[in-house]
Amino acid sequence: MIKTAEYVSLGHPDKIADYISSAVLDECISQDPAVRYAVEVMVKNNHIILGGEVSGNIRLNNLTDIVKQALRDIGYDEKYNQIWQDNAIDINHLQITNLISAQSAEIGQGIDADGWGDQGVFVGYAQKGEGQLNRELWLAQKLNNAVYTAARNSDNLGLDIKTQITIGNDGKIITAIIAVPMRRPEDLQLLVLKTLGEMPENLIINGTGSYTCHSSIADCGITGRKLACDFYSTACPVGGGSPWTKDPSKADLTLNLYARKLAVQYLADNDNCFVYLSSCIGKSDLPSAVIKAGRQGRVKINNICPDCRPRELISELKLNRPIYRELCRRGLMSYFDALGNPAF
Repeated sequence: MIKTAEYVSLGHPDKIADYISSAVLDECISQDPAVRYAVEVMVKNNHIILGGEVSGNIRLNNLTDIVKQALRDIGYDEKYNQIWQDNAIDINHLQITNLISAQSAEIGQGIDADGWGDQGVFVGYAQKGEGQLNRELWLAQKLNNAVYTAARNSDNLGLDIKTQITIGNDGKIITAIIAVPMRRPEDLQLLVLKTLGEMPENLIINGTGSYTCHSSIADCGITGRKLACDFYSTACPVGGGSPWTKDPSKADLTLNLYARKLAVQYLADNDNCFVYLSSCIGKSDLPSAVIKAGRQGRVKINNICPDCRPRELISELKLNRPIYRELCRRGLMSYFDALGNPAF
């Protein structure tokens, strides 16, 4: 079966939006680990809109500074703007609109009772192989990271990068596609070979032939629009919502991460493993918890998750810390090391 997956860099406009929300969440958690947070971000041209709900013992008087530092973290700093001029977001000419209000008291009362702040179905996946991920996604991510690293140290390559990998039944790479801003043509074949360990049958760089206008100047970035890249591409259903725009009580991060942890643990002798967890807003117990792993078929796993209350899982996964910028930067699956424990 031919399989394809794509990945995008932190400099892609949708990931800019994810990273800004993660940076604001880190600031909030630093002030109040029990903050209630749900903030979406839209980035277009040099205009950044933040909308959502935040409640807790916090002050966000430095919102502009947080946003600017997030852009500098990505690489969109003053030096970058001097090189690319009008072809990328300009950190010195930002217009920021703040549409953040307080969380609904009705949602808050459920969280106060140690209930989940949202309902939904959340999916974890693991597969034998590198990173315990599907090979096409692992390679697309690996290639993207290599090109992004090269761009951070270049005056020719830009930061708004997409990579796509297609593999055949034998696992060999049929096609690799790279979209990366270039001020002048540059040969990336050696980088591709070094990164992937083989030369794809087809290598396509910038399918339109030219690519200079990028980031939010060429595209509108919105939080949560790259969930297939953030999770498991087409190898697994996308569960829940965006993991980058919510505090851990919302379940979009916590239960997706916990499902991934269980999938890795139950991979065992199977080629792959799926875990499905569901939550109900305001309730502590999970309505369902199911595993599907190779020869085991479907097995209810409620008995191995005896205490899945929000506070217990948030504590176990150590999620009430300002880790969200780093998590967004490195990718959701980077959170666990080989033993399934938090890596940072």
